[in-house]
Amino acid sequence: MMCKRCGQRPATMHMTEISNGNKTETHLCDVCAREIQAQGFTFAPQLHLHSFLAGLLNHELGGDKQDHNELTGKRCEKCGVFEGQIVKQGLLGCGDCYPSFGDRLLPLLRRLHGRTRHTGKVPERTGARARLIKEVNNLKSILKEAVSREDFEQAALLRDQIRQMEKSIEDGGELNASQGNS
Repeated sequence: MMCKRCGQRPATMHMTEISNGNKTETHLCDVCAREIQAQGFTFAPQLHLHSFLAGLLNHELGGDKQDHNELTGKRCEKCGVFEGQIVKQGLLGCGDCYPSFGDRLLPLLRRLHGRTRHTGKVPERTGARARLIKEVNNLKSILKEAVSREDFEQAALLRDQIRQMEKSIEDGGELNASQGNS
């Protein structure tokens, strides 16, 4: 997918804005995204993640119905943070806070992410492309080994597979199941 602003480089920043039921997608390359921010324009109102999470946690934990002060609710055995502190700050104290506050956090995480199990840092939308690029790089190193062993038949097959995958990456598409690993 190409940048909507310059039309010359691949888009690496993807923003979806939903306002009054209208969905607007913006796709920009790194260069155009930096230029827009350098000009003082921002893509959306600035909102810190911990403030966002604090608001969600406050709502999820019944903050509208009762006033949570910082030293209320459950407490993490390891770091000592209270449920009220998490609600106020939107930050967990440590990794052990997940099991300590799991009964409250899991529904929230499920609502935010669609699941409660961490599946990686690469967004699903761009994950297929990233996996293809990683696979191409892996095949290139296998190709070098095949050439050094003078296994030219294997090298030719790998070369063709790499070309096919690189074409798929350039087209912005994904490989069909039949084009996958051999």
